[in-house]
Amino acid sequence: MISKIVDSAAEAVHGIPDGATVMIGGFGSAGQPVELIDALLEQSATDLTIINNNAGNGEIGLAALLAAGRVRKIICSFPRQADSQVFDGLYRAGRIELELVPQGNLAERIRAAGAGIGGFFTPTGFGTTLAEGKETRRIDGRDYVFETPLKADFALIKAVAGDRLGNLVYRKTARNFGPIMATAAAVTVAQVDRVVEAGELDPEAVVTSGIHVSRVVQLDSNTQMMEGAGQ
Repeated sequence: MISKIVDSAAEAVHGIPDGATVMIGGFGSAGQPVELIDALLEQSATDLTIINNNAGNGEIGLAALLAAGRVRKIICSFPRQADSQVFDGLYRAGRIELELVPQGNLAERIRAAGAGIGGFFTPTGFGTTLAEGKETRRIDGRDYVFETPLKADFALIKAVAGDRLGNLVYRKTARNFGPIMATAAAVTVAQVDRVVEAGELDPEAVVTSGIHVSRVVQLDSNTQMMEGAGQ
């Protein structure tokens, strides 16, 4: 019988090697798999490239991973906000690389990787430093810049529920980048609030199908505070 359920966060992140590219879901703390990040922090992998919407909040979760010196490069849309002091300090000291990607481009580059698309033209970023070194083209009188797909070795995401086959449903705004990241990584690990039996999830409500998920772990989450935003 197929079962993608693992027993612990440590088992869920097992095998992430030095130098890996890791996508981490979340929009700020909404949908961020903090317990999986903590498990990665306890594991020994270093020299990581992280793909995330932002560069960590406060001193927990992704910010803690950065503070531990485990991240070589971050690819994100919002590296700075009121509580991004960890990233700010590392970047000013030249201890971390940054690839800044407009949010829509970030989402589409991830989606393109999952869809097997070789890239796309977008007007976003044309004529700015973000387009330097990239192919440009005029289409129907408008200027575009070519963007390549973003793929990863691992994706760490969070969902509200999952079954043993890896099918996932999300909670409102916590859904954000999780579904597209699940399709763009070689190994997707999903942290869920609860595991249900196969067949219990309404097929019409399943957002991420099990074919995209390698491991599911049920964890008690302490990161619900922003997940109701926009309700």
